[in-house]
Amino acid sequence: MSTTLWTLTIIFIGLITVNLVFIFMSKQQTEKDFSHVFVRVKTWWGMFAVFCMATLFNPIVSLLSLMVLCFFALKEYFSMMKTRKADRRLFLWAYLAIPVQFYWIMIGWYGMFIVFIPVYVFLFLPLPRLLGKGTSGFLRSVSSTQWGLMLMVFGLSHLAYYQFATPEYGANLVLFLVLLTQVNDIVHYLISLYIGKRKVVPSANPTITWEGFICAAIVTTVVSYFIYPYLTPLDMKFGILSGILISLSGFFGSLTISVLKRDLLIGDQEKIDTLKESYINRVDSLTYTSPVFFHVIRYFFDFM
Repeated sequence: MSTTLWTLTIIFIGLITVNLVFIFMSKQQTEKDFSHVFVRVKTWWGMFAVFCMATLFNPIVSLLSLMVLCFFALKEYFSMMKTRKADRRLFLWAYLAIPVQFYWIMIGWYGMFIVFIPVYVFLFLPLPRLLGKGTSGFLRSVSSTQWGLMLMVFGLSHLAYYQFATPEYGANLVLFLVLLTQVNDIVHYLISLYIGKRKVVPSANPTITWEGFICAAIVTTVVSYFIYPYLTPLDMKFGILSGILISLSGFFGSLTISVLKRDLLIGDQEKIDTLKESYINRVDSLTYTSPVFFHVIRYFFDFM
């Protein structure tokens, strides 16, 4: 717990420092627009508050806080979809899947946790749409809803399972994962914003560049090497590999959400601009890093 507190304190000081630096820069460089940076900083504070709840308190409090995060992430995802009246019952069933998924975590039923959304929800989710006799747009609404559940609920729910899979190391593993994911996102964003030239998918996300990806991968791996002895029981090889793994999966998570979001919001630039401040943009990388890191560690280490 002392290690966790020290780490959170350092993050807190770092966020304050970043906040003050950008306030100073905005006053000195009045010709530049720093509004997008302040939006990022504000949401980083929000993420910090959520994961303080997820690491400092007992697993039940952590589970509830992450369940709320999944709910709001899914809600924002649904707000991007072009919906009709026939989709309401479909969305209700999707929301009801959240407490059920987290119930499997609470009782430690790993087998059901891992198949509930990818198998049972996938097979039975179309039922409310069929019962509603809605055929127009059936495939798009059902498949989009299933994608939302996989990313915003199934992927993020792994964050809650760490503390139940390994009570001794779970909280610190979550902190390790979230810290590296955020470091990767921050470095990638800043390098792409100020230095990056070669865009990866300019039509989906103009801020993701290859320069940002490479620099973020290097910095994340270096940070992982220095902090893994304090937050994890991993050996040096996996301490280094964890940084590479989290950086790669975070990159693909951010890219996937960007493409998905652009596809859902084609022709609705106003909503695209509004959702720049959403939490989906902050948890996009975690939808990939959480399950990927969880299953790699579970496969290679007995403590999971």
